[in-house]
Amino acid sequence: MLNIPGQPLLDKTRLIGACTRLNLSVDSAKVESEVAALPAHFWGNRGGRVGVHRPAQAVFLRGYAPAEGDLPIEDREPLESLPSLRTLVHERMQAPPMRCLLAMLPGGAVIAPHVDRPPYFGQTIRIHVPIVTHPKMWMYCGDRSYHMAAGEVWALNNSIVHAVWNADPDQIRIHMICDFLPSPALIDMLVHGERDLGLDRAEVRSHLFSGQAFAT
Repeated sequence: MLNIPGQPLLDKTRLIGACTRLNLSVDSAKVESEVAALPAHFWGNRGGRVGVHRPAQAVFLRGYAPAEGDLPIEDREPLESLPSLRTLVHERMQAPPMRCLLAMLPGGAVIAPHVDRPPYFGQTIRIHVPIVTHPKMWMYCGDRSYHMAAGEVWALNNSIVHAVWNADPDQIRIHMICDFLPSPALIDMLVHGERDLGLDRAEVRSHLFSGQAFAT
C-alpha cells in the first residue's frame, strides 16, 4: 500500500474507538440534491477500487484508488459540482484532505469484513458522510453495528475489522468517504465526538460473517 513520507502511523483505537460521530453536519437535502445532479457518466464503474469494494460504484473526488498506483492526490472534476462537500473537505474539516470519493452501494449488497492495511490507511483518518441512506443501512465496526444518518459526519476506525450491509434490497446507499491527515482541529473534534453509539445487532453480525470469506 502507498506511503505518506514522514507521516507516522496513528493509534486509531485511542483517537476514534470504533466509530465516532463528530459535532459537525451538512445540509443533507442540499448535498443529496447536488449529488443527484452529477452527470450520469461519472457513475457506472468502481473507480479502480478492487477486492471487497467491488459491489460499490465509486466517483473519486480527490485522487485515485490506491490500486491504480502512486498517482497525484488532487481535486478532480466531480468535486467542482459539489460545493457543499467541497467546503466541508477543504474548510470545515480543518485538516489536510487526501483521497476522497462517493461510494454507491446497491440494495442488498455487502462490503465484506476487512481491514484497511498500512501504511497509507494507518496514517490517515477516515471520515464518512452519509448522503443517501435509510434505517436498514448498517456500518459494522469493532463488533458493533452503527446507523449513520444523512448529513452526519463520522470517523471510522478502518484499522480494525469493519463491513457494510445494505439490508434493504430496494434502496441504494451513497456515502462520501474521505481520508484526512490529522490536525489539532480534527483531533479536537474526535476528542469531543460521540462514541459508544454502536448497537449489538446479532442479525447484522451473522449476515456479514456467515458464508463470507474474511478479506485482508
